[in-house]
Parts: sequence; C-alpha cells; structure tokens
Amino acid sequence: MHTYDSPFGRITLTDERLRYILSFHPDVAPCTRYIVETLKIPEHIVPSVHDPNVLICYRYLPRRKRFLAIVVKTGEHPFIVTAYLA
Repeated sequence: MHTYDSPFGRITLTDERLRYILSFHPDVAPCTRYIVETLKIPEHIVPSVHDPNVLICYRYLPRRKRFLAIVVKTGEHPFIVTAYLA
C-alpha cells in the first residue's frame, strides 16, 4: 500500500487498485513514477459527472504527449480508484 500527499489530504493506493490499474491500463506502467507529482500538484482537477465524491487529477506528460489521469474517491479516507492515459 502506498500513500501520497495531495490537496485533498493523504491518498491511498492499495496493492489491489495498483494491480487493477496495471491490468486494465498497462500503458500506465511506465508512468507510475508521475503519480506523486500528479497528486501533489495536479495541473487540472475535474469533478466526476457520475459521482460527486470523485475527482480526476490530470498532469501532462510531454514525452508521452498525453495526460496522466488519476481518479480519486474523496471523503474520510481518500483513495485512488484507477489511473489512465488520456
């Protein structure tokens, strides 16, 4: 389990969620080192249209020419739901 600082407090990434991300979004694997930066200082924060307790944090990755998107469930114990390249 990993924890990260963010504008929303400490955010958890469980081993189960990391396995899910790498299974369903394998293109994120080489970008996991950017999770810390994306959560600490996101370039864009967009609320989910489906869940008022979910935010999507974005950071542009110039070498990939894509955004790393990290989906965070906020609340008492914020955690990463998934991540993908957009």
